[in-house]
Amino acid sequence: EVQYDISLLNEGTGKPNVLGIVTFAILFGIMLGRMGERGKPILAFCDCLVEVTMKLFTFFLWYSPFGIAFLIAAKIVEMEDFSVLLGKVGMYFITVLIGLFIHGSIVLPLIYFVLVRKNPYTFIYGISQALATAFGTSS
Repeated sequence: EVQYDISLLNEGTGKPNVLGIVTFAILFGIMLGRMGERGKPILAFCDCLVEVTMKLFTFFLWYSPFGIAFLIAAKIVEMEDFSVLLGKVGMYFITVLIGLFIHGSIVLPLIYFVLVRKNPYTFIYGISQALATAFGTSS
């Protein structure tokens, strides 16, 4: 009797063979699309699977902020000195703002000047509305 040891892990690294899985999925989809009527049940199953996955993803997306908020609240309740936390978070906030300022007003304009040989601040002024929108929406 022959037994097969089927594994999705790459034998050498112990990690999933993602390229193989993606290649198989693409070829499987192409062949399934070419089968016509005989492939319809599997296509319907795949469509249903995608819909269920999207509903699960949407569910987690909507309810994960509540879970995260309660995890943070639990850590805050466990704290003994809340002022220490506020001091550390405040320093982190200031550090991030200083880093963003240096990156946006010195590093990026310097790279622009070196590559294009034009005044970067006139370019930044031209796209300031888009930058403000991106900053306001965190995108």
